[in-house]
Amino acid sequence: MPGVIASPAMTTDKPASLGYAWYVVFVLMLCYTLSFIDRTILSLLVGPMRRELQINDTQVGLLQGLAFALFYTICGLPMGHLADRYNRRNIIALGILAWSAATALCAGARSFTSLFLARMGVGVGEAALSPAAFSLISDYFPKERLSAALSVYSMGVFIGSGLALMVGGLVVQAVTQLPSMDVMLIGVIAPWRFTFLAVGLPGVLVALLVYTIREPLRRNALRQQDGQAARLSVGEAAAQLRMRWESVLGVSVGMGGQAMCTYAFTAWGPTFFQRVHGWTPAQTGRNLGIVILLTGCAGMYLGGALSDRWLKQGIREAPLKVGVLAAIGTALFFGIAFLSPGASAGWTLAWLVPALFCLAFPIGSAYASLQLIFPNQVRGQVTALLLVIFNLIGLTLGPLLPGALNDYVFEDGRMVGTSIAITVIFGSVVMIALFRSIYGPYRRHHALMQPLEDAARA
Repeated sequence: MPGVIASPAMTTDKPASLGYAWYVVFVLMLCYTLSFIDRTILSLLVGPMRRELQINDTQVGLLQGLAFALFYTICGLPMGHLADRYNRRNIIALGILAWSAATALCAGARSFTSLFLARMGVGVGEAALSPAAFSLISDYFPKERLSAALSVYSMGVFIGSGLALMVGGLVVQAVTQLPSMDVMLIGVIAPWRFTFLAVGLPGVLVALLVYTIREPLRRNALRQQDGQAARLSVGEAAAQLRMRWESVLGVSVGMGGQAMCTYAFTAWGPTFFQRVHGWTPAQTGRNLGIVILLTGCAGMYLGGALSDRWLKQGIREAPLKVGVLAAIGTALFFGIAFLSPGASAGWTLAWLVPALFCLAFPIGSAYASLQLIFPNQVRGQVTALLLVIFNLIGLTLGPLLPGALNDYVFEDGRMVGTSIAITVIFGSVVMIALFRSIYGPYRRHHALMQPLEDAARA
């Protein structure tokens, strides 16, 4: 880019200690955990929600997917642009307050439309988190540790989903025994609605915790001749994206397939065990929550560690290879879990252990893959673009396809397990095809960052 160079000036400030960097990851992981609790708690409320609002499975899928994804994706790109220019810590804190308030407002929704609008509000707030968080973490860690760091941050997906099931299941079972309640500003609400208040209000405390982390020096930035970080225009940022379009598109659509698998299971997995095996919400939450929490975190961390190891060995497409390996295992084990005829609940749960391990395996390394090939000034925006594409695919189709298959293909709600399996296998095939197709372009794009890395070491 004319007038913009890689300069050693990017390392003039002393970097934070690795211990403090991991503290930042821990705080941001808590934020991500809260976001997933707030977005997935709906999966435990399908029964009472359908009865009171008189909606079908397709509409439930829209509430869990499109309602959230619509504004989550629309607001993602502006949030990424803000994260590349302004204080990322403040952006995250304000986002937490916004999505927590919207979650609480879900308690007062009286129709499909009003609940849809409240879920859109949750998406607006959560759009602020990951672009800023990815950019922050990338400034705290060297590239050889970035996959592991982003894997730990991304554990919030499975910690949040697991806690939403474990704690949410207990809360749902407890509040459904209570009489209707009169809540200030909302009015009289059915007991199941109180769950939204219980998971939304703690966001205030988490937002305050964000202010214990420091805004770091922006590293691996494109700089001007005088050593100052260049502020790229929208056109210049777009030029950086165009230089690497194959990698951006391949990773984003491939992760859309992975997200389709994740959201299909988190949206309909609890319903499968309740409809087919007669589990209570508390029983569902306890069993699924433990499996998701343990296998998801283990898979995510080990996937990131493997990617980091391969990168140290000079395998530049390491994050993509991890993704292909994971997608093969995801399709295989989810297929066995949900398509085995006459399988008991225990048998299905046992096969979900390796299935969820494989599902989590590529997440952190895939997120790191785009951070590794872009300069600092574009990382928030490329993260937002990644989230826009893969959430439009995953959050929309993941919850929707099983519901639509139940209603219009099988015409039987008890076929939900088969519907989940079909969706997961399709999403896995998409991920394998897209990741494998961009090995060559990704190696070239990874090499583009070498001058900045050399300058940082000078």
